[in-house]
Amino acid sequence: MAFYTESQWVDWVDQLADQDYVVVDNFLPEEHYKTLRSFFLTKLEENDFNKAGIGMAGEAIVNKAIRGDYTYWLDQTKDVELAYLFELLDSMKNDLNRFCYLSLSGYEFHLAHYPEGSFYKKHLDQFKERNNRIITFLLYLNEGWQTGDGGELKIYLETEERIIEPLGNRCILFKSDALPHEVLQTNVSRYSLTGWFTHLPSSLGYLLGSSV
Repeated sequence: MAFYTESQWVDWVDQLADQDYVVVDNFLPEEHYKTLRSFFLTKLEENDFNKAGIGMAGEAIVNKAIRGDYTYWLDQTKDVELAYLFELLDSMKNDLNRFCYLSLSGYEFHLAHYPEGSFYKKHLDQFKERNNRIITFLLYLNEGWQTGDGGELKIYLETEERIIEPLGNRCILFKSDALPHEVLQTNVSRYSLTGWFTHLPSSLGYLLGSSV
């Protein structure tokens, strides 16, 4: 099943190649966006989120001075209510391989909750010990966000810095190893779906170039 047209993918890939990131508004059909947001709120109410750490799984260290979010890692075998989302992610992985000449083999995703007053300092979405995160994916689930609510994404380009507002159903794709970024302090709860498309082989397609 094709979720997006070839012309949409060509446009997104061109932006990724030119500026290392692309912003897509109204990413999900309204019905599926509402389903995902409802799932998020249910997990939040059931206290299924855990304090996020820094580093790889099993070695992550909690440091509130660097990041203050809470996460719920998605599991395709358990979170059956999100079957549509996993189908979409599989389709996106295949399309990224097709249009970007990548060797993506999988993905890892979680829900992220930034409580009021939290943030995530400047960082790259790569580990020195494991550099297989290739494309970062963000989808905001914030309803009624307005200026002053905080929680914007600040990205650091070679010659400038840009601020991206965390509007509901706004998607951001960027190169995991090439784009330093941070989450500015939020003044209200901030919700998102966050993840990475990953690969196992060492070779990369033309889009990514050399690792940083």
